[in-house]
Amino acid sequence: MKTGVVILAAGASARMGEPKQLLPFRGKTLLQHAIDTALSLPHAPVAIVLGAHAAEIRAQLDEGRAVVLENGNWREGMGRSVRSGLSALLHADPEISAAIFMVCDQPLLMATTLGILIAAHESSDAPIVAAEYGDTLGVPALFARSLFPELLALSGNSGAQQIIRAHRREARGVVFRDGAVDVDTPADFARLENSSRASLTSSLV
Repeated sequence: MKTGVVILAAGASARMGEPKQLLPFRGKTLLQHAIDTALSLPHAPVAIVLGAHAAEIRAQLDEGRAVVLENGNWREGMGRSVRSGLSALLHADPEISAAIFMVCDQPLLMATTLGILIAAHESSDAPIVAAEYGDTLGVPALFARSLFPELLALSGNSGAQQIIRAHRREARGVVFRDGAVDVDTPADFARLENSSRASLTSSLV
């Protein structure tokens, strides 16, 4: 089985007031962290969907073997980005059997979590395997090929979460407590920086 990865990074970061894709964290931008995490999966095609601030963001990317595309209609909502990203994956490798959708504002996401999603899918054959944190079943989330038609039919503000809700009984959750750590506002980013500094200080003691 071969799994591809779509990184959704087309949003305008309105609540942040600047492109959160480019915020620095542990020596790289949040988006670069997401890219490097996805690319650490062996032989997995990776697509990055940009939208708002695309030129500024693209100028600072090291995309490696990933495919970078711009969703010029990002204002239409998440559905367009999901469709664009999945279409790019299928163009890069028509034989993929599953796709993981992830975002760039979960800075504590590591490749091991993506590997756990893939292993859970392969062992259970569940059509959806999604990260579970708090009361949420969400991204990163893996969707089997059988659900590609539904993903490609999304429109407007309907994102992958709509598919998870529609198939909740068939979906499998994988605990990822750090998934609750996301960066939407300056306050979120300040907490992340403070937590990172505290972690570094404790490791030096």
